[in-house]
Amino acid sequence: MNGLYTHGSSPRDQLLNWEKQALDKFFAKMGDKEKSFPCIPATIGFSTNQLRYGFVGDPRRETTINELASLLTSYTKHSKEIGNYTSLIIFYETPESLKNDSVEEFEQFFWNQLSGLSSLDECDWPEDIPTDPHDPIWEFCFNGEKYFMYCATPAHKNRMSRHFDVMMLAITPRWVLQEFNKAPSYARRIKAQVRERLAKYDTISIHPDLNTYGAEDNFEWRQYFLRDDDTSLSKCPYHRVLKFLGIDK
Repeated sequence: MNGLYTHGSSPRDQLLNWEKQALDKFFAKMGDKEKSFPCIPATIGFSTNQLRYGFVGDPRRETTINELASLLTSYTKHSKEIGNYTSLIIFYETPESLKNDSVEEFEQFFWNQLSGLSSLDECDWPEDIPTDPHDPIWEFCFNGEKYFMYCATPAHKNRMSRHFDVMMLAITPRWVLQEFNKAPSYARRIKAQVRERLAKYDTISIHPDLNTYGAEDNFEWRQYFLRDDDTSLSKCPYHRVLKFLGIDK
């Protein structure tokens, strides 16, 4: 389906079978009252219909990046009209054969998508954000907006908080997170509850890379794609691809 989907407002008969199945699985995951999804702000966004949904092709295809760029551009233009708990949820067409790939292979798909997005970005990189991912205040930017990225895959088994039946992105504007943090005591309480939920939701301990934006020992890129164990990449692939392509906005 072309364009963004809003729960309850777009005819389901316009969706392909895999798209309907992805939405149904997502709605079931986010609406599960017995096993609550750990990210409380995401569940608020879901329950108040502030999430927007998009569908793109196989993550191995080059044309898929163009589809992702188009959806994210559209979302960026209208996100501030939606609400303070909005995010863009992207579902990838993920054939059964691809679902057998490893977490590390999906990790590579993810970083290829982000690097590809930057190559299509028509806006300048924000002046207040460093271009080096190994700077504590770096974060992914597109179309002039700063975003936190989250990736879930079929390969994740221990971290069910990062598992989904198809490859999926949740893209949250930085201004949403800033609004959330405007009330420090509320934000601290919710973050503590999120960590408690994570401990129950996953069958493995909380990943050591989960940290706070701006902290000297934090790197945002490490949190975008968490592996199914406690390991992580030593260097950001996005940074290397940018240098290789000679892109440094």
